[in-house]
Amino acid sequence: MAATETLTAERILEATEEVLRRHGPAKATVVDVARALGVSHGTVYRHFRTKAALREAVTKRWLDRTSEALGGIADDDSRDPEARLRDWLATLFAAKRRKAGDDPELFATYSVLAGEQGAAVADHIDDLTGQLTRIVAAGTAAGVFSGTDPEVTARAVFQATGRFHDPAYAPQWTDPAVDADFEQVVGLLVRGLRA
Repeated sequence: MAATETLTAERILEATEEVLRRHGPAKATVVDVARALGVSHGTVYRHFRTKAALREAVTKRWLDRTSEALGGIADDDSRDPEARLRDWLATLFAAKRRKAGDDPELFATYSVLAGEQGAAVADHIDDLTGQLTRIVAAGTAAGVFSGTDPEVTARAVFQATGRFHDPAYAPQWTDPAVDADFEQVVGLLVRGLRA
């Protein structure tokens, strides 16, 4: 790291991601992160008090990338709720599949870290189902979707589409039939939601 470059939490997280990609979660250490940044491990600890805090922050950052990409779709009130729902689900599936396919080593690493970071994963799922709830509520208010409780409906939609976003199913995402399966499931759900 250049002497004039300020060490930020974001820079530490970027370096941590690279170290995790190289060494995996079992072997990556704070010392490795510090070495990659050209600083002492004490400097890293000034930003993240523990190795667990650093791992939680890097996991949250990874999960937030997906949430942020979906937030714009969920909050676009100018669009038809059914189209928003379809696009939101398709974007979620594409993002998860891209993460698994483009960088399988890092995806495997994050799968391990996500298993360790129950709170970060729970917050991520709450955020995603909150976005779905807003879409379903908009559809219900517009008379496009039936139902009395958008939150319950959103959780059901999220769970019903788990095969297309839960990392446990990642090996199936390369199956040539998975896109047709996705379209069938989403079509079934949308038909069931229609008022």
